[in-house]
Amino acid sequence: MTLLRLEQVTRTVLPPDQPALTILDGVDLDVDEGDRISIVGRSGSGKSTLLNILGLLDLPTSGVLEFQDRPVRSYSSGERDRIRGQHIGFVFQQFNLLQGRTALENVATPLLYATGRSFWRRRAIAAEMLEQVGLAHRLDSLPERLSGGEQQRVAIARALVRGPRLILADEPTGALDLDTGQSVMAVVEEVATRTGAALIVITHDPTIAATARTRYRLDRGVLSSAETGAEAA
Repeated sequence: MTLLRLEQVTRTVLPPDQPALTILDGVDLDVDEGDRISIVGRSGSGKSTLLNILGLLDLPTSGVLEFQDRPVRSYSSGERDRIRGQHIGFVFQQFNLLQGRTALENVATPLLYATGRSFWRRRAIAAEMLEQVGLAHRLDSLPERLSGGEQQRVAIARALVRGPRLILADEPTGALDLDTGQSVMAVVEEVATRTGAALIVITHDPTIAATARTRYRLDRGVLSSAETGAEAA
């Protein structure tokens, strides 16, 4: 089943007193449930803009953007927020953990917007997710007491605690050393496989990109297929 579809998507901005700037130019992308996709691009290639559109944080200037076969423009802002909260998980390079809150409290935060059993069992659910990422012994630790790899695992647990259908990972290993980065990506892959979620990794690292089944390159706003080994070009 197609989860997300982009057809001839563009994103243009109008800087003050300057010509229009095209950031994305005719992007086509189909994301099916369970897909593994990597998108490689240099700084300034449009990666962040594309991530915002994939995550329904922003709308394209033109073209088709559909989520579950429905045009995203037909959703209200509140509906997009609910879809994002329920079905899309974000893993960022910067961990964005809440300071002064324990690992358990950080992971439980998205469940404050849940309903029914998920809301009332939020601490138990958060603890289970932290156990899955190997941090059952760190539930009460504050972010400043965690290593970089541990902080990223907490961020992953927080992104996945509601069982999203789409996981968007933005340079998820950029702040980590090689071994820790590979370990973190293994956790993301394991959880995505177990839940059946689609996973899109946006990265500049060809090693991380090569683990995806489908690989793309983003260059000056143009998305194209990338053959094995071509990501580093």
